[in-house]
Amino acid sequence: MGEIIGGIGSSLHTIVFFVIAISVLVSVHEFGHFWVARRCGVKVEVFSIGFGRELFGWTDRRGTRWRVSALPLGGYVRFFGDADATSALPDGTICMTDAERQVSYQGQSVAKRSAIAAAGPIANFLLAIALFFGLFITLGQPFTAPVVDTVSPGSAAEAAGLRQGDRFLAVDGRSVESFEDLRLYMRLNQGTPVSVEIERDGKPLTVEVTPTVTEIDDGQGGKQKIGLLGVAPAGVEFKERGFFDSIWYATREVGTVVHVTATAVGQMIGGTRGTEELGGPLRIADMSGRMARAGLENFIWLIAALSVNLGLFNLLPVPMLDGGHLLFYAFEAMRGRPLGERIQEFGFRIGLAMVLTLMVFATWNDLVQLRVVDFISRLFT
Repeated sequence: MGEIIGGIGSSLHTIVFFVIAISVLVSVHEFGHFWVARRCGVKVEVFSIGFGRELFGWTDRRGTRWRVSALPLGGYVRFFGDADATSALPDGTICMTDAERQVSYQGQSVAKRSAIAAAGPIANFLLAIALFFGLFITLGQPFTAPVVDTVSPGSAAEAAGLRQGDRFLAVDGRSVESFEDLRLYMRLNQGTPVSVEIERDGKPLTVEVTPTVTEIDDGQGGKQKIGLLGVAPAGVEFKERGFFDSIWYATREVGTVVHVTATAVGQMIGGTRGTEELGGPLRIADMSGRMARAGLENFIWLIAALSVNLGLFNLLPVPMLDGGHLLFYAFEAMRGRPLGERIQEFGFRIGLAMVLTLMVFATWNDLVQLRVVDFISRLFT
């Protein structure tokens, strides 16, 4: 009985923190669209946290309905003149008066519509910078000097002749400032030789190392392939950062997340990394619960990383996403007029199919990695 109650409590804990994470990420994203739209003179009819039936809300003096809805799995803004959440051209646009067109989204210039579309992803990047900044200026930044303390027997590092006391300077020409930088470069490697610059006894030295590809538990019931060098540092410390240093390193951390995500996706497309690592809402929920239990700072770090990934995802040049809008606006700017309505409609349908396919695939990965499929199959065998 106690195990059942404990399981229910853990599930509720996971759900609560998942809802918090998703609500924060999507609300900030939509607020980016909202904030820029207001400054471009666009009338915003609705700003909703969640979907479905309104639970409560209010209308501000500029006519925007702020609402909290029953399904807390995202949110949206609706501009005046929009037929739907995709901001596709509505059938009734031609019936607008000049005054209505001036405050409609579709009545704005290409530059203004592009700025509004880009504002959502930019808001996610700014949120991540703000969260990393808050962590660095209050707790400090995790930092380990890039100096070898131990070399694992039989490892790639031992084969390359690395020794205790070696200081890493660069990997394939990219500077290494901390052991965290080195670990990141190596984890993304899938067995490709890399050129490593080190300092030994005060003298520079270059060696070639081929990281060992190893499968590890990703902490969510699945496996992840990473590259291992086979060296360990002396220990981790938290380095205090000043105000401006915290801003710089927070921005750099966002760049690191972008690099890691882009590299991993590129490896998936190239076939060197398995697509089973692609996670969806269930794994995000599971991770939210795990990070929250590990501590508030871990949960904040997770939200920051997810915010960067949400911004990147929305910048993909896929109709239905912000990147798709930006792609259409680029064609409009080059042609001097919008793409035909049938082309746009076809594009949005293709985009919807792509997004739904990706969601289904990611959710299936979640069900497999979290052993749900295995559990269900055992029920019928």
